[in-house]
Amino acid sequence: MTADEPLAAEAVPAEPIVSDSQTFQRAFKDFRHGFSQRELWLSLGWQDIKQRYRRSVLGPFWITISTAVQAAAIGLLYATLFAQPLREYLPYVTVGIIVWNVIEASILEGSDVFIANEGLIKQLPSALSVHVYRLVWRQFLFFAHNAAIYLVLLVAFSVWRDLGWSVLLAIPAIVLLFLNAAWVTIVFGIFSTRYRDIAPILGSLTRMLFVLTPVMWSAKVLHEQGGSVSDRARLVELVPTYHYLEIVRAPLLGDPIHWRSWIVVISFTVVGWLVAVLAMKKYRSRVPYWV
Repeated sequence: MTADEPLAAEAVPAEPIVSDSQTFQRAFKDFRHGFSQRELWLSLGWQDIKQRYRRSVLGPFWITISTAVQAAAIGLLYATLFAQPLREYLPYVTVGIIVWNVIEASILEGSDVFIANEGLIKQLPSALSVHVYRLVWRQFLFFAHNAAIYLVLLVAFSVWRDLGWSVLLAIPAIVLLFLNAAWVTIVFGIFSTRYRDIAPILGSLTRMLFVLTPVMWSAKVLHEQGGSVSDRARLVELVPTYHYLEIVRAPLLGDPIHWRSWIVVISFTVVGWLVAVLAMKKYRSRVPYWV
């Protein structure tokens, strides 16, 4: 070796490879990439519904029929028990069930979203958020089918007479509802994949929330009784799902709008999405190994 030849020890060391799998950049890239694959999740979401009702004469309209039967049975029974006018109570219960179905599916199906799509996650080179968009899109299709029941009641019980311009607030309320469905799916889906005990816990919690949330019973009736009953009825505002139900149902039925419900829902939306982004940042790359 001559003096002019560089020594091997003096070679410039290679820069260490730094993984960016747990960065905000990769998390947001996953959201963008997943949304850009909308032809995939739009098709898969619609296929889920067709698959569920294949070889059926009425097909997806069974979604509407089953919800209508449930609402009619509950509405007729509880209107009689509570001595409530059917014209007011049946639309109240129907809209409540339609909205609650979205909330319930977001929690229960959301906690199982990645486990149920194990095969696709391991074999299909797509963004993790595709499965979230697919579930939310499927729930929106269910919601749209069930909305036909509300339109029938709107005419049959002359609910349209009670509506004003405030009914337009139902549009941003529905948008907020599905924005929350998305972050709930992400957060519960990731952590339920890692800790399999979370899903049954959420199942029990959802059943409890259904009882505490005024889906079948009316907080308004309790408030009208006054006294200590009215004071105790305010405890329902401690239940988060009450506010989600209220911002959608009140505009659609022409009831007074409580702005504190909007504040609560918007606050949950902001905090929930912050948690969802953090969860995607830290655990997105681990989900394929956990499933």
